[in-house]
Amino acid sequence: MRKYLILVKHSLPEIIEDLPANKWKLSKEGQARAQRLAELLNRYQPEIIVSSSEPKAVETAEIIARKYQLELHVIDDLHEHDRSNAPYLSKDEFQTSIREFFQKPDELVFGRETANQAHARFYRAVHSILNSHANNTVIIVTHGTVISMFVSRSTGISELLLWSELGLPSFVVIDLQSNTLIARENNI
Repeated sequence: MRKYLILVKHSLPEIIEDLPANKWKLSKEGQARAQRLAELLNRYQPEIIVSSSEPKAVETAEIIARKYQLELHVIDDLHEHDRSNAPYLSKDEFQTSIREFFQKPDELVFGRETANQAHARFYRAVHSILNSHANNTVIIVTHGTVISMFVSRSTGISELLLWSELGLPSFVVIDLQSNTLIARENNI
């Protein structure tokens, strides 16, 4: 049986401008979307589910875990690129900041981590999980920027392009035998 790594971008949060994004929870629509996403994961027969510690990721993961009667594991190092010191930005400002973040991976241009620091942290966490669950299909519920860097650096897909295409929620599937991207789902 094939085994997969499924990286899920959390569902739609309720945006509260006065609260850092890493504290946001799912909106009602986000909860409904996470239910639909859970249905789509059935074809991969998930066995392990792990989540970032951010509330919007944990809530998304809880919905998936209930669907498959899986125990949820929460791991701190799966969190989004640390931008907890950044104020709420307009859509255009945010996209400009993310573009610069990807273009200057060694420079601290947005938040508290460079792109390379965020990628290294996330990469170590993902591989630690995979090493502990080598014979299982693993779902990791996390965030768009770290997913984009991880997948890009494994497959050569543009970080910015993938980041801009990931919806709330969405997922990518990597075949663990060939280490290739085999699916992207956004229509949830």
